[in-house]
Amino acid sequence: MSGAAVQAPLSWRRLKALVTKETRQLVRDKSNLMVGLFLPVVLILIFGYGLSFDVKNAPVAIVTEDTSPAAQDVVAGFYLSPYFSAIPLTSMQTARELMLKREVDAIVYLQSDFSRQLAAGHATVQVLVHGVDANRARVLQAFAQGAIGQWAVKRAAAGQSGSAPPITLQTRLWFNEANNSTHFLVPGLIVLIMTLNGALLTSLVMAREWERGTLESLFVTPVNTNEIIIAKLVPYFVVGLAGLTMCLLAGKFLFHVPIRGSLLLIIFISMVYLLVSLSLGLLISAATKNQFLASQIALVVSFLPALMLSGFIFDLNSVPAVVRGISRVLPPTYYVEALQTLFLAGDVSGLLIKDCAVLVTAAVVLIALTRRNTRKVLG
Repeated sequence: MSGAAVQAPLSWRRLKALVTKETRQLVRDKSNLMVGLFLPVVLILIFGYGLSFDVKNAPVAIVTEDTSPAAQDVVAGFYLSPYFSAIPLTSMQTARELMLKREVDAIVYLQSDFSRQLAAGHATVQVLVHGVDANRARVLQAFAQGAIGQWAVKRAAAGQSGSAPPITLQTRLWFNEANNSTHFLVPGLIVLIMTLNGALLTSLVMAREWERGTLESLFVTPVNTNEIIIAKLVPYFVVGLAGLTMCLLAGKFLFHVPIRGSLLLIIFISMVYLLVSLSLGLLISAATKNQFLASQIALVVSFLPALMLSGFIFDLNSVPAVVRGISRVLPPTYYVEALQTLFLAGDVSGLLIKDCAVLVTAAVVLIALTRRNTRKVLG
């Protein structure tokens, strides 16, 4: 008799029974249904509404010390353009403060003697662009040139092209004079790495112990819930700090990203965000008690938002208001903002206090929810 197994002919009856069995198993396992039905809907919504390389409604401060009609005509293109959301100001100091707080992406500055310069035929308009995102900065510079160019088009349409004096556009990048996109990307990559070291790793910890039954064994010992949670957090917190150290060294010495802010502040805010990520992973793990489901949920609610809805790659001003509102409740948004500010702008206290307060609040809430879902109750 041959050692090879004899394959039975295909039986439609057996095939039907197997398909029925797998279908019933799929229906009973709600985690598979969530991954198969819920995940595609979430991803298409995130990708469809959250991803946009277009620059729209970019906030721009229009500082016109000269209030003459001629000066207003020159900057009218910024108010009419769909690419800008113009904010009229009369003080350059106020505009600088807004730029430091990332509340405007550019400053258009007309000096008090602009009308005299225009009459003399050598007028100058200064455009200061927030250069953290090098690609976005280049687009804004081009759009600013187009907005100023509308003034000449308007004069030509009125039959005044021969008398239109030239306007020189002086542009300057702030916080990224080298116009290097690496300086913008490295802080965002640190956010992604901290998210991976946190949520995606710890999301498997408690679920694995639930599946193996070791957590139930632990519940019959004298240890309390707080001790269990702290014990789960500490090892991954140390791993996360080690990863942060390597990221900072690579950013400084391999990619030559400037660190204009306090290194201690960078470490402190990173530690708070790491605690947020770790707590989120533990919360997902404790709530699902299933490794596969926990890993899928962690991917959707932590890594993907950190990549696409935090402002790391895609400009939040160009997405719908609903998506922009969602991004404002996500901790990665504030961590990205804080790191980019500390690396490239410096210690902007007002902005950093807000970001740090949001991250601390998120950490406290997530730890409290994790503790609530990790009770010493069997069943």
